[in-house]
Amino acid sequence: MVAIRRSQTRRTLNRLRTDGPAIDPTVFAVLDAVEESDGARTVGDIATALDVDQPRASRLVARAVAEGLLERRADQSDARRVLLHLTPAARVALAHAHAVRQVFFGRATAGWSGADRSEFARLLTRFVADFQAGPGAPPHRDR
Repeated sequence: MVAIRRSQTRRTLNRLRTDGPAIDPTVFAVLDAVEESDGARTVGDIATALDVDQPRASRLVARAVAEGLLERRADQSDARRVLLHLTPAARVALAHAHAVRQVFFGRATAGWSGADRSEFARLLTRFVADFQAGPGAPPHRDR
């Protein structure tokens, strides 16, 4: 798992791609967190998602806003809250990163049967769910 994590860092993926803008991995993590929530999060949500303190999350968000990757909008249901939304530039960068990852995973599993790829995806999804649940949580059950 450590080898996979190291080989799939955003910094490595940014170095390997030949087109598209290079985005700092920490800013990319913010974009991933916003994308994961279907495009609207608060700074507090980002802090939780990245497991960083609120001031660090605020700095990362400010940087993403300054780079034109996030925009702040007032929450329509609560004007005191500010929601973060991906800009078109961020959506393009994320789509490109997803495509690059698909190419790398496709190459790594090119010699595998369809059944092997399906089983790997099922087990990896299960592993991630159990890992994120933490110690003491009941294990994920396939449905």
